[in-house]
Amino acid sequence: MTDKAAGARRGVPEALAAWPGDHGCVFCNLLAATDYAIEHGMARDEAEKASGILERAQRTFLMLNAFPYNNGHLMVVPYRHESTLSGLADQDSQELMVEARRAERALRSVYRPDGLNMGLNLGESAGAGIADHLHLHAVPRWTGDTNYMTVVSQTRILPEMLAESWRRLREALASDEKDRPAEVSGVAVTSLEE
Repeated sequence: MTDKAAGARRGVPEALAAWPGDHGCVFCNLLAATDYAIEHGMARDEAEKASGILERAQRTFLMLNAFPYNNGHLMVVPYRHESTLSGLADQDSQELMVEARRAERALRSVYRPDGLNMGLNLGESAGAGIADHLHLHAVPRWTGDTNYMTVVSQTRILPEMLAESWRRLREALASDEKDRPAEVSGVAVTSLEE
């Protein structure tokens, strides 16, 4: 999703490449390309599967990490293009935590991990690969799951394809009644203008 090919727009999956814009942000591009595809006749499930969007709430959304550390690695992302937690509106930060709780329940239900890493990397020096748009990582962990391949050869070994992770987590979120967000059809990325 962060293709470095000449002219590639960060965050725009190949299946959603018909979107003509570029906001210069992985997450803002991903949302705009997904909504564009839906508005132009692609089924919502198909467009959201292509982008890895698991669930949309009023102010945030859950999505799979396209480059996961473990199966089920997902992120909670505010629609608002903001790099700092202190810069988010109170409603955005509150919903970020509500969705993080939903993510935790879904990950525990689907993957039965021994633990979870959940956190924010604010700024490049703190490890943020996408420093200009805050996002919270939720990574399932198992005792002894240290993946040395990433260190040795910049390769990750995952026994589950992203499409299967998307299907399993989306089903778990749909069946979780607690704090379920109201139906959100799409989000025009207005956060860039606010």
